[in-house]
Amino acid sequence: MNRDGRDLRAERGPVLRKGVGVSPSGWFDPRGRTIGGWAFAVNRITGLGLVFYLYLHLAVLSLLLGGADAWNDFLRIATTTVFLLLDVLLVFGLLYHGLNGVRVALIGTGLVPGRERALFWAGTVIGTIALIAAGLHILGDA
Repeated sequence: MNRDGRDLRAERGPVLRKGVGVSPSGWFDPRGRTIGGWAFAVNRITGLGLVFYLYLHLAVLSLLLGGADAWNDFLRIATTTVFLLLDVLLVFGLLYHGLNGVRVALIGTGLVPGRERALFWAGTVIGTIALIAAGLHILGDA
């Protein structure tokens, strides 16, 4: 029996990596991606970034246990321009992940079939306007 990919795919059994599909390194390969593929890849990255931020935020809040002096020392660092730029990056992650999630939900439920590209660009325009407004607000006093 020939053990190439077609025979392996036809077998029943547990889900195994049978040599078919994109390799793990292909996750970062930009060749041949559509807009939806790019949106999905960036959505994964922003999701991981938001999870990282959640744990970082909890760690920062634990500084409150150190008292007012520890918190004031942290605020002195956190209000620098570099940290405020990280806040703008956080807003980008929130906007992208949220707006792309709405796009995926609308397409997945069948409410807006065949309009993937239009929804992507609409989300991009809305997100860019909101990001500029948030960036100006965050960096306004910096």
